[in-house]
Amino acid sequence: MSMKRTIKKRLISKHRTHEKDTGSPHVQIAILTKEIGLLTKHLQEHEKDHSARKGLLSKVARRRTLLTYLKMNKPEQYQNVLEANKLKK
Repeated sequence: MSMKRTIKKRLISKHRTHEKDTGSPHVQIAILTKEIGLLTKHLQEHEKDHSARKGLLSKVARRRTLLTYLKMNKPEQYQNVLEANKLKK
């Protein structure tokens, strides 16, 4: 259920803001979005996996917090992140 290292590295290199960036909100949101997609697919097959559901809800809340931070402090980057990750407002 976890994401492969190569996929994570590809996401980091695509969304980073500078060469050694691994923890900016842009990167974190991209990684969380991918993990949310994987967990959603898993839960469609395994409906009674409540621990995975709890993990999904915590990831969604964490992504929402990061998006709120970007919206308040860097609105132009917020729009870019929404478009890059194909998220709704």
